[in-house]
Amino acid sequence: MASTAPRLARLGALLARQGAPATSVLSQVRAFSEKAGAGPAAAAAATAASEAKEAKSKIRGFQALLFGGLGAGFLYGYSLFTSQVPESGPLSGPPALLTSKPSTPGDYAAVRQSIAGVLDNNDYDDGSYGPVLVRLAWHASGTYAKKDGSGGSNGATMRFAPECEWAANAGLAVARKLLEPVKAAHPWISYADLWTLAGVVAIEEMGGPVVPWRPGRSDAPDGAKIVPDGRLPDAKQGAKHLRDIFGRMGFDDKDIVALSGAHTLGRCHPDRSGFSGPWTNAPTTFSNLYFQELLNNKWVPKKWDGPLQYEDAKTQSLMMLPSDMALLSDRTFKKYVNQYAKDEEAFFKDFAVAFSKLLELGVPFPAAAAKA
Repeated sequence: MASTAPRLARLGALLARQGAPATSVLSQVRAFSEKAGAGPAAAAAATAASEAKEAKSKIRGFQALLFGGLGAGFLYGYSLFTSQVPESGPLSGPPALLTSKPSTPGDYAAVRQSIAGVLDNNDYDDGSYGPVLVRLAWHASGTYAKKDGSGGSNGATMRFAPECEWAANAGLAVARKLLEPVKAAHPWISYADLWTLAGVVAIEEMGGPVVPWRPGRSDAPDGAKIVPDGRLPDAKQGAKHLRDIFGRMGFDDKDIVALSGAHTLGRCHPDRSGFSGPWTNAPTTFSNLYFQELLNNKWVPKKWDGPLQYEDAKTQSLMMLPSDMALLSDRTFKKYVNQYAKDEEAFFKDFAVAFSKLLELGVPFPAAAAKA
């Protein structure tokens, strides 16, 4: 597919050159007319021939403009819909967002529509940026500490180093850059609100529950309030670590299992987390399939050069992390795994409550702010 764009460019150039021969033909007719100049009949014939050639030249010029423009337009459209989002470099960033008109402050429906418009891309992972937007919202919020009120989504401090460089946030530059055209189209929304709303919209667009969300987050001017690294979950750890991480934010065992259900989306990348592969065979659909796979498959350690992870013994195409396996080895966690595997509606309900709470941790909402 990469060779299509150059071919289209060449086609446009060839079409544009169709008008060129008319000039030389016209010069030849005029020269013939001057040499023949003996009588009125010859002059009249030359004049008629000249007018005919000029008409053809105009037609060819119009064709060149028309088809050349169409070729250029098709090439531009092709580049928009096949562009990937490089993580760095002078050409980094997603295609420009096409909007009919700028939104007015407070028009969150327009922001939602813009976010939904950038989700699908067949050239990225499994065809959707949805999973990485959910991860962005999660990691921007999951630094909260209930004890002192530090961290959380307010401030959008992942815009600054060192938070944007944490190993736990590897790969999230893709999500942040993807949302830049949305921010440009709706400059009145804060990054903190945009990132969390993007996670909510992604979940809903991928078939998940409606997650209550409300605006009111502001952006920090710098990274002065970045919390120490190490507050996000470590997938290499077990049940105690999960309780420590989520307990710091104020979550209980049911919340931990419900939020872990977000692993029904997306996949791991060796160049980001070090792990590899998807949890389910439907990584762009929000469902309770993660819990079903976790319960119903036999999981064995994956034989490879990477960190410890597990693969299904039957197909070796799915994977689970040590932190996922902890949901099976812990009796209380497993109780909720069983429940959610059998009852998707219960999972959706509990996930929506827990995820909404996660996105609001540490945010000083105005008293009258309503959830949208």
